Amino acid sequence: MIETIKLSEAQRKSRRNRNVALGLVLAALVVIFYLITLAKIGGFWN
Repeated sequence: MIETIKLSEAQRKSRRNRNVALGLVLAALVVIFYLITLAKIGGFWN
């Protein structure tokens, strides 16, 4: 039998905000790595 934990509204909101923040950080890292890769391939940093 699996017990489920009931989260309060504040806990749910906090978890959602944290997940959104994590997602934005990950997306920013992807963009940064993409731009660095383009710059290296493009020969900006010889």
